[in-house]
Amino acid sequence: MQLYNKLSANERAQLIEQAGEDRLTLSFYKYIQIGNPQLFRDYLFIHWQTLEVLGRIYLAHEGINAQLSVPAKNFSLFKTQIDSVTFLENVRLNIAVEQDNKSFLKLTVKVRDKIVADGLEDKNFDVTKKGKHVNALEFNSLLEDENTVCLDMRNHYESEIGHFQKAVTPDVDTFKESLPIIEKDLSQYKENKNLLMYCTGGIRCEKASAYFKHKGFRNVYQLEGGIIEYARQVKKLGIENKFRGKNFVFDERRGERISNDIISKCHQCGAPCDTHVNCINEACHLLFIQCELCKEKMDQCCSSACQKIIALPLEKQLKLRKGTHNSNKIFKKGRSEILKFKQ
Repeated sequence: MQLYNKLSANERAQLIEQAGEDRLTLSFYKYIQIGNPQLFRDYLFIHWQTLEVLGRIYLAHEGINAQLSVPAKNFSLFKTQIDSVTFLENVRLNIAVEQDNKSFLKLTVKVRDKIVADGLEDKNFDVTKKGKHVNALEFNSLLEDENTVCLDMRNHYESEIGHFQKAVTPDVDTFKESLPIIEKDLSQYKENKNLLMYCTGGIRCEKASAYFKHKGFRNVYQLEGGIIEYARQVKKLGIENKFRGKNFVFDERRGERISNDIISKCHQCGAPCDTHVNCINEACHLLFIQCELCKEKMDQCCSSACQKIIALPLEKQLKLRKGTHNSNKIFKKGRSEILKFKQ
């Protein structure tokens, strides 16, 4: 019984190209008490592997958070399998705004302490006591209300390339970092303001809405289905799109365009740009915004130092990075001092 990936990302990419078949990128989440996450993890891996599902799925006692791609020909079978799980029947599936057959190249199903790390130890906090869900039309109406504070519950590198008009965009690296900051800054509005929240697909602002209600905020709202569902409803209903720029996504696409506005800059030259790349130097791998001219000039590197390293023979590169480990905590996704035009 296979419970892990046997193919590398490159091998999987080649198989996808050879197949020449369309895949659908989608996501879903559900806050629900799962008694044995490890057992459910193995169940999902076995069933989804047979359907050629690829993606990144997190499970915890508090629920499931799934971002994945599935062959279009297998979508009906996938939906049937999902609906066969009692607590996932008819769960909202957020279909990506922009599709890419190589959005995911592995099937990773992991068990974690929480599906959204929040740093909370309050045993009285109930994530299911959430705020009121609103659709795109209701969201637009609330956004225009002078009594509304709109909160972007995503991280700085996400809101940098796209966000709603009038939104407060906390300069934070993690979701759990944003909660106490927002609570402190908006404490005076607990009784008399509308708190209107949004995120990529809904999972973060659903937990945040429950948190702020727990902390005494009376009028708490969240955008149902997040930016992804908002974009779908805007197109379907023909209503005004109040989102500007790109929606950052955590897969190989790194972003999907919601409006034609480019609100960010290349971190190296300052030209209008909203394309995220990872530094090609494997010992760095810094995530930053880079325009096509800088990409060519810098060989997709974040600095001249990294550019010099990738020019070395592979053996020397491996020797240089032996025993080192770079993580998001080191570079904080786009906060490196070498990025002259980081906003």
